[in-house]
Amino acid sequence: MSEKEEDGMSFLEHLEELRWHLIRAVLAVLVFAIAAFVFYDIIFDEILLAPKNVDFFTNRMFSIFADYIGIESLKINTEQFQVININMAGQFATHITVSLVFGLIAGFPYLFFEFWRFVKPALYKKEQKHASGSIFYTSFLFALGVSFGYYVITPLSIHFLGSYNVSSQVMNQINLNSYISTVTSIVLASGIIFELPILIFFLSKIGLVNPEFLRKYRKHSIVLILILSAIITPPDIFSQVLVCLPLLVLYEVGIGISKRVQKQQAKEFE
Repeated sequence: MSEKEEDGMSFLEHLEELRWHLIRAVLAVLVFAIAAFVFYDIIFDEILLAPKNVDFFTNRMFSIFADYIGIESLKINTEQFQVININMAGQFATHITVSLVFGLIAGFPYLFFEFWRFVKPALYKKEQKHASGSIFYTSFLFALGVSFGYYVITPLSIHFLGSYNVSSQVMNQINLNSYISTVTSIVLASGIIFELPILIFFLSKIGLVNPEFLRKYRKHSIVLILILSAIITPPDIFSQVLVCLPLLVLYEVGIGISKRVQKQQAKEFE
């Protein structure tokens, strides 16, 4: 116990400390949300609505690749579809929702920083040293997941769902709320799923998993990853494979992290 940062705080004092960490975290999210609300034209025109446009980066790369190998069917989002609003307060409600989501995504590193500041005093000095880079790695993986969801899964989902039709007599006019919820849910889900190595790290630290366990249930994890991929992607094999590949890599990285944690714990008990 001497290695921990003893503060002699009571249970109620810990609750008060937690309250202030939460207040600062919420304020950070609100600051980014207000910024997103003010600069709504950039958020909507340049970010959220961009993946459906022909000149979006991913769409152009698919087009170039399709021309190179001579398969026109690989081109995505070559035809524009109209996004409409059918509710009186639809655009305003969407504006508020998008601002809050953007605030959450942009403020995620600070959210984790406040969480780390609250948990840090309860850790041993060695544990603090081993977890010193957790804020950077957690933020990096979240940003990587958000980018993957935005630049890979989102354009493919828009192409599949936006161009899918059951009859030539039915024209797709996508509702604004439906479009925005699809994009934001994909991006957020991707960011969270990419935290898999961090989750494995903490589970390994508390002894719930180890490298042998992860290797033994590798086949089961593949099935689970396929299910997660099916949930956050449109129902086509190509998109699901694209999502599965990085998740499988992250799982293998997690095994390496768990192995390292096991070695560190073994040294501490020597």
